[in-house]
Amino acid sequence: MPAAGSERSAARREATARRLARFAALRGKAARPGDFWDVVAVTAADAEQALAYRQQLAQKLGRRELPRGVRYHVFADPPGPKIGNGGSTLHVLRCLEDLYGDKWTSFLVLLIHSGGYSQRLPNASALGKIFTALPFGDPIYQMLELKLAMYIDFPSHMKPGILITCSDDIELYSTEVTETITFDKPGFTALAHPSDLTVGTTHGVFVLDPSSFSGKGGLEYASCHHFLHKPDVETMRQCGAVCMRRSSSRLSTSGDHNDSETDLECVYTDSIFYMDHNTAKQLLTFYKQTGTLCCEIDAYGDFLQALGPGATEDYTKNTSNVTREESQLVEVRQKLYSLLRGTMLNVIVLNNSKFYHIGTTQEYLFHFTSDSKLNFELGLLPVAFSIFSNKAETLDQSASIIQSVLEPGCFIGPGSIIEYSRIGPEVSVGKRCIISGSYINFKVDIPSDCLLSSLSIKIKGQIKYVSMVFSVKDDLKKSVQLLSDISSLKFLGVSLLECLDLWGIKVSDQLFSSENTRLGLWTARIFPVCSTLSESVRTSLKMLNSVKRMSAFKLNSFSLLSVEEMLTYKDVEGMLKFRKQIYDEIYLQRQKEKSDL
Repeated sequence: MPAAGSERSAARREATARRLARFAALRGKAARPGDFWDVVAVTAADAEQALAYRQQLAQKLGRRELPRGVRYHVFADPPGPKIGNGGSTLHVLRCLEDLYGDKWTSFLVLLIHSGGYSQRLPNASALGKIFTALPFGDPIYQMLELKLAMYIDFPSHMKPGILITCSDDIELYSTEVTETITFDKPGFTALAHPSDLTVGTTHGVFVLDPSSFSGKGGLEYASCHHFLHKPDVETMRQCGAVCMRRSSSRLSTSGDHNDSETDLECVYTDSIFYMDHNTAKQLLTFYKQTGTLCCEIDAYGDFLQALGPGATEDYTKNTSNVTREESQLVEVRQKLYSLLRGTMLNVIVLNNSKFYHIGTTQEYLFHFTSDSKLNFELGLLPVAFSIFSNKAETLDQSASIIQSVLEPGCFIGPGSIIEYSRIGPEVSVGKRCIISGSYINFKVDIPSDCLLSSLSIKIKGQIKYVSMVFSVKDDLKKSVQLLSDISSLKFLGVSLLECLDLWGIKVSDQLFSSENTRLGLWTARIFPVCSTLSESVRTSLKMLNSVKRMSAFKLNSFSLLSVEEMLTYKDVEGMLKFRKQIYDEIYLQRQKEKSDL
């Protein structure tokens, strides 16, 4: 147990292990009605992403990795402007009614939002964050299985309705034996986790009635006065969201933990929430009346802020947390506020819980390689369902190898993650790297803090390969509107203009693939297309090393794609075939090892 491990941490570990065991026993078997979800719905950004998700779901079902007797659906957002996870929620309700008529209102529905392009965790961009591999399980778990396992107790204590979650967070929690998490009240019911105030600034925060909870025990049912969305610390204090807790019972979603006997401030932050079918039908009626949405609606900020007796419509005009302000946004928010005003927001306070977000490269690396608490409570493995020879030069205990083949002689640096890859004997991987879907069969030193993710693509019927390389610190969401401003973009910490010069790429209107003036690393046509996976990796690493050494490596002879275009041309079948080859090789070796015993 880690130094910060305590009775609470041990309780979370035990509760997590029990849920994982329950789910493992259900994989490939038919779930009994009422004991599991009637519908598991995953959202996708567009038809291409939806197709990729459906292919992966079909593969999982074929391998008996998911419970049977469940309606698994992938619903793509409608074409046109982005509608946010709130808009996606409304669209899914419409899709369920179209598919099942009135029958859908009797279903237990798990709705998982996974419609983003994962710009902050690009190794998950091609196949989706909900299919992110985790360093445990045999065969390995992905985020989808973990979600189903962690929520496995909910359906049997839930009235028909919708439970809404996102694809890039993990909630671990423990309750007393006599306590049950029950979703049976009208309106909305949300889970709440004790967190540092700094965490509250990037999450939703509940302003709880202090007379309705004590902050002790495993869980408490509290009443919520109103909900704050990504508030600053001053707002939390003014609204009465800040509570005092003994540090011995304090849990922090930031990864910090202090067991000294002092009073510390905390707030209660959001994660997943439930709405009953009457509320869902109200929202569906609103969606039908509104017609086409032309703005991004947030399921947390725009639904939950309208709830509770203390809610006011002030937030409807506050666009400080909005990426892009559309003219329709304020009007839609005001209509939602009028619709939902007076609806109850019930809160289940999980006093012994931890919330982990893994939506960025830094969070992903930290939680899966350095976070001793998550490692302990979830049972993470340094080598998960992989072939790893003890003759390998070094494998630091903080490294994480997931469904990969490592040949004798390779070196994997501390804090690095290797997933779905083949690593040859003369490969040295630096610290804090992410290597995904790659085949490296040549001598190379991969520098620290490098992200390398390879894709199979199909252009005009031909299969090709392209590998993206970045620093794990690069900001792929940053963009400018004018070509004259691209000097502010950084690749590996170096001005993109300098990099283009090293690669022999001219600045022109053809440099970026975006048609809506989003000029950034995501849309820059800088990655070479190659005929083999190995050559793709070799070429992109030469490109990266040219920047590291400030030496020229000309890309004039290559066709070049942006990450945006790579995802458009992605060959899902090819990538899944490569993963299956690795899976089969590992599985056969496992069988051989068993027969030799």
